[in-house]
Amino acid sequence: MMADAQMLEQRPSPKPAAPAAVPAPPSEEAATAFKEPILPEGTSLQVEITRHYPMKTGETIEGRLMHPIYTDGRLAVPESTMLRGRVVALEPNASTRWHGRLRGDFTPFHKVKVQFDELMLPSGPTSISSAVADDGGAVLQLSAPGATPNLGFISREWAQVKRQAEDRVAYVTAPGRGDRAMQLLYHQLPYHPERIEAHTAWSFELTAPLALSGLPAAPPDPVVPPLPKGKAETWAVHAVLGHDLTSARARPGDLVEALVVEPVFDRDKNLVVPQGSTLIGKVTAARAARSFGRNGKLRFTFQQVRFPQGLNRAVEGSLAEAATEKTQNLTLDAEGTISPRNQASAIAPILLTMLAGRALDQDGNMVVHTGEASNGFGLVGRIVGVAAGNYNIAAGLGFYAAGLSFYENFLRSGHDVVFPKDTRIEILTNPLRAPLLTPSGQ
Repeated sequence: MMADAQMLEQRPSPKPAAPAAVPAPPSEEAATAFKEPILPEGTSLQVEITRHYPMKTGETIEGRLMHPIYTDGRLAVPESTMLRGRVVALEPNASTRWHGRLRGDFTPFHKVKVQFDELMLPSGPTSISSAVADDGGAVLQLSAPGATPNLGFISREWAQVKRQAEDRVAYVTAPGRGDRAMQLLYHQLPYHPERIEAHTAWSFELTAPLALSGLPAAPPDPVVPPLPKGKAETWAVHAVLGHDLTSARARPGDLVEALVVEPVFDRDKNLVVPQGSTLIGKVTAARAARSFGRNGKLRFTFQQVRFPQGLNRAVEGSLAEAATEKTQNLTLDAEGTISPRNQASAIAPILLTMLAGRALDQDGNMVVHTGEASNGFGLVGRIVGVAAGNYNIAAGLGFYAAGLSFYENFLRSGHDVVFPKDTRIEILTNPLRAPLLTPSGQ
């Protein structure tokens, strides 16, 4: 028994455990660094959908954030963050309906109202409270070109003809031509289904503060693009307009204000224009649209920046980029003047007039001639022109379409420049000739 027994060894008594260390209270800087960022009420968001959606109430839609959102000088929500929402209402679009009916299209066109209620953050979906956004449209990114030589009248007209030809070629050759062909066929019908087009964008504001979680405790170092060799330093200031601005009502000297939505850093990564600053400027040129297709124009510059602390500094800033509704088809020249692109063309009225005149040549196949003559009024015009079996009726439909085209190209009033409130703009300005701000000076 003793041989089989195990020998027990004397173990040392355990040492008393050291008292737990009391954590020191976090410093004020650490508490500030770990504070959850909050997007205030009234924060403007621009969202773009990337595919087509049926135009019906209750349809769920998803879009991407077009621009990053900053809060307290740090990135809070990156660009292309996804949002989810729904179609909340459809409203009659009277102007589009009448425009379509004049061409034999009796589709009851609508304006869509949407509301985004969910933001897809890395930490998971987050509910947001936002205003209803209505009357969205495809976005055109305006960009000022470099300085161009002054062209004579003939050179300008020739350049316009070449640009229009390039646009028509691109319409046929660019990706998605199958879908465009289908839509072109649909619009020949007296009625066709509606849809929300891909790349439609809406601007809306938060109606309640939004607390964000899952962000890094310390903001990353600012990214400053390299300075091209031989070029002087300039600052690109991203801002949103504080009020509507249109060439129809603007007058030279009118006040223009824009809220800076992204902080600006210099080459040494010093903060020079904090988020929340206000750019103050004025309209320098404005002309309303007039009859005979004469378009409006608008130009504005900024002469002052007001920092959040109330300090004002003089600047010289001009418009370099802007995001506008694509249907306006605006252009931005090197001096910062915005004007609608001239789309008037003599080809369409002349071609429709020639086709209408075919019905007056009462030789050959009547069906072919009446079908050609009634072109320009959609499928309804062709059916009426062929079914009537009358050259005069077909010619009348054709000349009506030619007259309508002539009016729209040459007689009606031109288009005005329209920048709604919260339009996203980029201003190029030279460095301030004053002491720079530091992050602690916000």
